[in-house]
Amino acid sequence: MAREFTNDKATDFSSILTSLKGKKPDVIFFGGMDAVAGPMLRQMKALGIQAKFVGGDGICSANLPNLAQGAMADGQVYCAEAGGVEGEAKQAMTEFNARFKKRFGAEVQVYAPYVYDSVQLLVAAMVRAGSSDPAKYLPALAATKDHNGVTGRIGFDAKGDILNGALTLYTFKAGKRDALAVIR
Repeated sequence: MAREFTNDKATDFSSILTSLKGKKPDVIFFGGMDAVAGPMLRQMKALGIQAKFVGGDGICSANLPNLAQGAMADGQVYCAEAGGVEGEAKQAMTEFNARFKKRFGAEVQVYAPYVYDSVQLLVAAMVRAGSSDPAKYLPALAATKDHNGVTGRIGFDAKGDILNGALTLYTFKAGKRDALAVIR
């Protein structure tokens, strides 16, 4: 295992990647954003590095294939995003996406549905508490067990953690992000 470091202003990764290439990695984990990952993937390809490229939501954008400019092989890049919709919740998400696009003339960005649900949860808690005073509505929010949001059923446990939380794993095929699984 090797660790290398860069920053969000870097554009030349040749020394880092040359060092990694000598170690013949199976996987390279990158903890940054797509704007840096794209050039890194291009340089990996130029150096003949065929390792899997793994990261979090920062690289999990629909724009990554454009930034990589054809340097990504199908199934080479894997990323994860918090949240995930499956089953009956897919219909609510599809409807949300359509309403959003009609109203704003743009595609829904990654966390917009979760922010929407968060605001709806706060409003519902304020209504149940009959107040917008945090001292009154926060206990009502914490008591939420089965709110029907666009991202699915939402509730909290005794510690305030979300019940049945999800993570979605993706890869890219033919220049498009492809969901592999929702993990709960």
